[in-house]
Amino acid sequence: MSGAYGGLSGKMPFPPKEARVIPSMPNAKRSLSIRATLLLWLLPLLVVFMLVAWFIHGALLERMTRDFVQDRLHQEAVFLENQIRRYYPQVDPSLSANPYFEDVLHHAYAIRIGSRTWVSPESLKGIISPRLNQHASGFIQLKSPDESNQDYVAYRKAIIVDGNEVVLLVAEDMNVLNESQADLHVWTAVVAVGLLLVLFGLVLLAVYLALKPVTQLKSSLQQLQRGEQERLVINAPKEFVPLIIQINHLLNILDQRLKRSRDALANLSHSFKTPISVIQQVLEDTDRPMNDELRIRLGRRLSELDRQLESEMRRSQFAGPDAGKHARPIKQVRDLVWMLGRLYRNVNFELDTRLEAEFSWPIEEHDFNEIVGNLLDNAGKWAKQNVVVVVENSSMNLTIAVRDDGPGVPESELDTMGARGLRLDEQMPGHGLGLAIVQDLTSRYQGALLFANGPGGGLSVEVHLPHPQSR
Repeated sequence: MSGAYGGLSGKMPFPPKEARVIPSMPNAKRSLSIRATLLLWLLPLLVVFMLVAWFIHGALLERMTRDFVQDRLHQEAVFLENQIRRYYPQVDPSLSANPYFEDVLHHAYAIRIGSRTWVSPESLKGIISPRLNQHASGFIQLKSPDESNQDYVAYRKAIIVDGNEVVLLVAEDMNVLNESQADLHVWTAVVAVGLLLVLFGLVLLAVYLALKPVTQLKSSLQQLQRGEQERLVINAPKEFVPLIIQINHLLNILDQRLKRSRDALANLSHSFKTPISVIQQVLEDTDRPMNDELRIRLGRRLSELDRQLESEMRRSQFAGPDAGKHARPIKQVRDLVWMLGRLYRNVNFELDTRLEAEFSWPIEEHDFNEIVGNLLDNAGKWAKQNVVVVVENSSMNLTIAVRDDGPGVPESELDTMGARGLRLDEQMPGHGLGLAIVQDLTSRYQGALLFANGPGGGLSVEVHLPHPQSR
């Protein structure tokens, strides 16, 4: 074990360069823009809405016209009935003498009293006369039998006056009304088309204004790419604010990782420069004999450089809390317990948990393996017989506790364990190996790493990882 989990085989944790496979980006399915999608939905819907409204207008107009005509015919039939009852049996003179009654008779009408029949105008006698022989009251439809296509709506009413049957019929010519109604409907269509064009323009304007922040965001991203600004700063609607905040947050994370990478390279450069120069001088000094002691010292120094380089390279693999990945702690701990049990055959590794195997937690799998693997490796090195791993979950916190029955650590050294910046070979023997990596990873997830000696001896290490929503 070289001080970090994953080095069980003694090899470098990175595969050879030619063995690395860079996943290709999936072929992005081309989709319509937001503007095109909105227009593709809104404009046809406007057309459909206008067509439906126009057809409804036509149906309502026809219904209102018929209701109006039928109401007028009913009123005029009642008026005609009152006049007949008033002047009966001298009906004919009374009809000619009443001016208001003459106005009513401007409509087509017919009266049958006994065998006497009056029809006005005379041209409708062939259509109306047969209907006067029927006794049912109500509205009827009259159509001319010839090619004139005259269409009438009539109201027929049968009454009894002085024991005699009287049949009244008042009719309205629907052709004239239908022509007026058709003209009105056409003008309504013309107005609807004009309104539709105005609505088209308003929809285009609304879509342009609504998507203007997207254009500004695109421009801001281009400025960010050119280095003209460090962060996205635009006046955007509230729907875009979380997106901008998240992008700026990711930019901050990238800056932090870039800074850590540069600092690590600077530290490596500073740490390697002097030892390499010394080794180079020793190797180039042909006057100095290369005895076994010198070879051992050079070998140890190269081993230290190798461990330091491996540690920094493994740190560069850490994804951190913003990787957007989930681990399955129980399944991964079981795999680690099985693997470490094969490595330390004299130690019994146990998992104590009530969580299901499919339980997941928002942490990158490799990072979780690094944390638990280092703790188990250190416990296995110094345990006498048993190592227990306890995994618990509260509403917003995941706790991993690793306890062994080894010699433990002096109380004075507990506070220095896992301290950042300490080289692995400078850690105290045993439990200190690899804890710097655990401390670094726990800190990146804003967690806590606690060390304590157990009541029965041995070291107890607890890692508390908070849920992202509680950070």
